[in-house]
Amino acid sequence: MTYYDARETRDPAERERELMARLPAQIAHAKANAPAFAGLLEGVDPATIASREALARLPVTRKSELLERQKAARPFGGFAATTWGAGCRRVFASPGPLYEPESARPDYYRLARAFFAAGFREGDLVHNTFSYHFTPAGSMMETAAHALGCTVFPAGVGQTEQQVAAVADLRPNAYVGTPSFLRIILDKAEELGIAPSFTKAFVSGEAFPPALRDAFAARGIAAFQAYATADIGLIAYETPAREGMVLDEDVILEIVRPGTGDPVAAGEVGEVVVTTFNPDYPLIRFGTGDLSAVMPGASPCGRTNVRIKGWMGRADQTTKVKGMFVHPGQIAEVARRHPEIVRARLVVDNPDLNDRMTLHCETAQPAEVLAGAIAASIRELTKLRGEVSFCTPGSLVNDGKVIDDVRKYD
Repeated sequence: MTYYDARETRDPAERERELMARLPAQIAHAKANAPAFAGLLEGVDPATIASREALARLPVTRKSELLERQKAARPFGGFAATTWGAGCRRVFASPGPLYEPESARPDYYRLARAFFAAGFREGDLVHNTFSYHFTPAGSMMETAAHALGCTVFPAGVGQTEQQVAAVADLRPNAYVGTPSFLRIILDKAEELGIAPSFTKAFVSGEAFPPALRDAFAARGIAAFQAYATADIGLIAYETPAREGMVLDEDVILEIVRPGTGDPVAAGEVGEVVVTTFNPDYPLIRFGTGDLSAVMPGASPCGRTNVRIKGWMGRADQTTKVKGMFVHPGQIAEVARRHPEIVRARLVVDNPDLNDRMTLHCETAQPAEVLAGAIAASIRELTKLRGEVSFCTPGSLVNDGKVIDDVRKYD
C-alpha cells in the first residue's frame, strides 16, 4: 500500500470543494462551543464563510495572543470546545505556559499519515524519545504509532546510556525524536560497541538539514520529517519524493504577510496560518508564527495536495530550540530576576549542527556567581540549558531584538 488513504491522491479541485464545504459547519461549531470565537466572530454568519476569500476576512489569532488570552481565562482562553472529563483525556503545558487539550479520539494529532509516509507500519517497535512530561510531544507521536498498529517504547528524553542499553535489549527498528538526539544515540552506541537496530526514523522539533539526513542514510536509517504543532497537530509532512512537505488532508493553510491576515502571492514567503477541523480545539485562522511558502506543482510521489517548503524561520522573535519554543517574554523575565542585567539578548546558534543558546548580558558587575544564577533562571524558565556571556553596558546592538537566531543549515 503506497498511500495512507485515497484522499491523498484526489483531484485538487475535489479536495478544495470538500474543504470549503466543511468550513461553514466548523465556523458555526467554534462560535457555538468556544467562547473566544463567539467574541472574535461576533456578527459573522458561518454560512457565508465558504471560500478562501471569505475566510481571509476573519481575524488571525496568533500564538502570542493565545498565550495572553489563556492567562486571562484559564485553562484554554475560551478556545477549546471541551472540558475536564471523558471528552478531555489529557491536558498538556507547553512553554509560556500554553495549555492544550487532548481528547480520546484516536490519532488526535493526525500524525499517523506522516508516520505512514515515513515508512512506519504495523508491527514496528518505535523508540519514542520525545518528552512525556508536561509537553504533548511524546503523546503526539505515541498516538500516531498506535493508530498504525506499532508498539511503542516510551523512552523520553535524556539518559543516553540507558537509551542505548534499551536499544541493545529491545532492538527497535524505528526511532522517533529530534534529529540531534538520534545522532547522539548513534554516536554513543558506536562508542559502546553496540550496533543500532534503527532502519527508519521520524524526526521533528528542530531543523533537519540534508547533510544530517544523508549521514543517517549512510548508517542505514531512512529518516523523514514533518511540520506539526501542539495546537494544530500535523500541518505538513515529508514524503519519499523529498521535495517539500505535503499538507495534511484536514487543514486549510494560508500564507499571509507577517503581522497581517492578508494572503501573499503564491510562492512568496509569509506566515503560516492554519484553520483546523478539530471539534475539540477548533482553531480558526491560527497564526503559527512560522514562515514558509507554497511550492508550485504536485509532488512526484503522487500525492496531490499543496506542498510547502517547510519551516523557514519565525515571523516573530519566538524561536524553537531542541523542540521547545523560547519566547521573548521568558528572556525578559530572566533579566527581571537579575537587576544586575542592564540589557539581555539571547543568541541561538548551532555549532556542529547542535543547537546552543547564549544569553549576552550587559552588566557592570560580571561575576561567576551571577553567571550561575542567570543560567539557573534560563533553565527554569525555558526548560533548556543556556550559556551566559557578559559584556559592557551599551555594547549590544540597539535593534530591539531579544532573541537572535543565527543558526545556519548549509
